[in-house]
Amino acid sequence: MRISNTPMTMDEFKNFLKKNSLKATKQRMAVHEAMLEMGHASADMVAESISAKGEVKVTVASVYNILTSMALLGAYEHRLSMGNKMYFDVNTHCHLHLYDTVNNEFKDLEDNELMDMINSRLSHRKFRGYKVDGVDIQILCHPSKYKKKVSR
Repeated sequence: MRISNTPMTMDEFKNFLKKNSLKATKQRMAVHEAMLEMGHASADMVAESISAKGEVKVTVASVYNILTSMALLGAYEHRLSMGNKMYFDVNTHCHLHLYDTVNNEFKDLEDNELMDMINSRLSHRKFRGYKVDGVDIQILCHPSKYKKKVSR
């Protein structure tokens, strides 16, 4: 599993595929390029982005399979929205998420002080019959201000 503060570049992704005995197909490379642009995305969003560029043909099912296999190998993290839709995150390092419940969007929240405090607290805490594998915090929120449409 790869854990880094920055997403894999295209070259790093090629090497990652090679290390995992996978070919750097046009489809895999297009999926990763789209993920780098979006950060957090569902398979439909990635497929739409790839399709809009018109350079590579790929189905939503293929995109989902690529994203899932890459998540299992540690290239991406996966997240569920409130509507149980699977989203993928190109940032695999330990961080918090804001989840916009109105627009169904994830945003990274970097707060090392808070993560250190949580990890410190959990390191002293025992859960009978369980061992903590990691921390995944998603803060539910909604936009605090709505932009008013300007009539012309």
